[in-house]
Amino acid sequence: MTQATLARPYARAAFAVAREQSALPAWSQALAFAARVAADPQVGVLLGDPRLTAEAAVSLLVPESAPQNFDGLLQLLFENHRLALLPEISGLYDALRFEAEQIVKARITSAEALPAAEIETLKAALRRRFGRAVEVDTDVDPALIGGVLIDAGEVVIDGSLRGRLARLHDALVH
Repeated sequence: MTQATLARPYARAAFAVAREQSALPAWSQALAFAARVAADPQVGVLLGDPRLTAEAAVSLLVPESAPQNFDGLLQLLFENHRLALLPEISGLYDALRFEAEQIVKARITSAEALPAAEIETLKAALRRRFGRAVEVDTDVDPALIGGVLIDAGEVVIDGSLRGRLARLHDALVH
């Protein structure tokens, strides 16, 4: 079984509880926190220790501002030896959340850090293109040389200088 197959029921259950509580963003943040902690190699060793109690594991993974019943999900994951699935559960949960809230999740990668005004301009253009709210993460990759690369799931817009050079190279070779 793939990790996505194992994680999907937990993500759906978390989504159902979060929607019932009208706390979709809070659950998203709590899952992201727990996933980051669980993905840390040192924490992974600790979580795999058979002497670790459920209470200790939950207290390690639950953020201070966790929504109601979040610790119950962590307890269930601990009991079923599925804490390692937290990053996958978080990603699947966010996909369900973004679909329900009609949000497009995009990653904007640029050669150097972009000013906030430029990010807002790009978000506005993406909102017009998709007809939905847009939530962006930004990243810096100097290998792009210049411009931006926007990854919005099924749509990738490569406006980077590296991408333009690659397309020019392909055109000259063919």
